[in-house]
Formats: sequence, structure tokens, C-alpha cells
Amino acid sequence: MNPDTAFNGYICANVLHGLERLGVFELLRDEKSLDMDRFCETNGLDSAVFRALVGAAESFGYLDVRGAQVRATSVGEDVARYLGFFTWGVGGYHDIFASAAPVARGERRFGVDLHRDEGMVALGSAQADTALMRHILDEEIAGIDFRTLVDLGAGVSERVSRLVKARPGTRGIGIDISRPATELARDTVAGYGLAGTVEPVCADVLDILFNGQEIDGGDAADVVMSFMFLHDLLAAPERREEVVPRLRKAFPRAHTFLLADTTIRPRNEDGGGRLPVFSSGFELAHALMGVPLHTREEYEELFERGGMKLRRSVPFGAPHTYLFVLEAS
Repeated sequence: MNPDTAFNGYICANVLHGLERLGVFELLRDEKSLDMDRFCETNGLDSAVFRALVGAAESFGYLDVRGAQVRATSVGEDVARYLGFFTWGVGGYHDIFASAAPVARGERRFGVDLHRDEGMVALGSAQADTALMRHILDEEIAGIDFRTLVDLGAGVSERVSRLVKARPGTRGIGIDISRPATELARDTVAGYGLAGTVEPVCADVLDILFNGQEIDGGDAADVVMSFMFLHDLLAAPERREEVVPRLRKAFPRAHTFLLADTTIRPRNEDGGGRLPVFSSGFELAHALMGVPLHTREEYEELFERGGMKLRRSVPFGAPHTYLFVLEAS
């Protein structure tokens, strides 16, 4: 990337995230066009600021503006599928990326005086799941029987709620360490009409695995999922080999584990000269947080050593991301 594309890409990412948070792309998807004057009046927006955002998006090629009328260009329609990455990166990790130099100097530490926006990370993950991963998971889980479904690192519990809603007579548990995400999850569950059927739980999965914390109903789980979360469980090298066996112990009745994660992109990969969306941000963010990442092969070997049989590894929507379908052996 030359200086022009590097700087403009940074500004563009912030513009796209801002317009997404204002609901512009959702409205354009549903109604195909937007009247700026009416939109600002309806939503109580500063017209000059909103027009500046729209003008910037037009200059980057995402919107077509004719007078007060706005439509998405073809690339604007295409980016709608990837907005979850912008929510994740710009909304969730802006302080992390901006603090790279203090982190490198040891002046700031993630989790001590530097934090990500957990709510935005959870929302971005849910958006990416809906746009890129949902149909793949649906195909895989269609042939799996379950009565109780557990999602580890569930974020806003959208995924577990949707799957339980589609399978009458089942129940779900969404476990996440973030209190803001868990509060949002209660709204998600209520929106699906599943209060009392899907239970959002604010808990650290590591406490469940290593400190004996029990989750009501967890011992009845027969399918356990986690998405973009396994690397966090494996962060401490001294107990990395114990994570998979302890997952089996914590959920003794689970016959299937669906574990998805983004892996390190192969450095010898021929990508045709184009760096894929998400990969570089995912790798840099976790380096700044001090969380190691792993290759696909390392994951598969870890599962085998931990006593799980790999049924298949399925490409899972985002670049270098896989859904590992495992059975407890």
C-alpha cells in the first residue's frame, strides 16, 4: 500500500463504520435510496456532519450522490457483507491499534490500562456471523441432534438464540465474560421470544475449565460451540494442552464440539497480490494484546492430543477461518 491508499484506507474505514452505526447501509439495503434531508430530520442528525460523511464515502466510491438522494454503488453494496469487520476493528479495537507505540514501549498493557470495547467486538462478531458464517453453520448443525446447546464466548447470544429458535424443544446457554455483551444478550433473547429457554451467563470460561465454576444446566449440554474464541482459551502456554481435555470434562455429556477460529495466514500463500480483509487486523490486534495465534495444523494436532476426533475442517466465511467439527472420543 502506498501512502495515499494507506491513509485513505484508514479514513475510509472510520467513515464506513460511522455510516453503519447511523443505519445508512441497512436503509439502503432495504429501500435502495436515501434522502439526506429527511434522514437527518428523522434521526436528529447534524446535517453538515452527515453530509461530510456521505461526501467522504462518495469520494471513496461507496455511495452515489445526486442532490439530496443517495444510493449505494456496487462496491457499497458489496461492503455491506463485511461491515462486521469494521465494527470489530474500528468500533472494538480503535484504542488498541492507536496505542501500538505505548504497548511496544511497555508503557501500557492490555487488560490493565488499555481495553477494547467489548460491546462493539461482540456486535461486530455477530454481524460477521450473520453475513458470512450463518449458512455454513446451519448446514453443519442440521444433521446433529441436540437438546441443550452451549455457546462459549457467545457475545450477544444471537447465534445460540437463532439455533434454539429453529429447533423447538431445545434450550441454550450463552456464556461470555463481558458484562456489556451479556446485557445486550438479554435483549437478543427477548427479541427471539426465548426468555427462560436461552440463558445468557456472564462468566469466564477459564474459570469453568480450571477453577471449578459450574454453570446451571451445563452438565446437560450435548453440543458445545465456540466461535473466534479458542485462541483466548489457549493463550496461557502452561495450560494450553489441558484446554481440550477440560472442555470434555466440563461438558461430560457433549457428543459434538463445533469450534471455529481464525488461523495464522500462511506467509507463503499466493494471494494474487491482494491482502484479504480482516487477517492483518486480527493478527496485529492479538499481538498487541499478547495473545498467541495458531495455524490450522496446530489446532488439528491439539484436538487429537486432547482426545477429540476431527470429523472435518470446514472453511468458515472469513479468510483463514475454519469450523472444526469434533466428536468426543
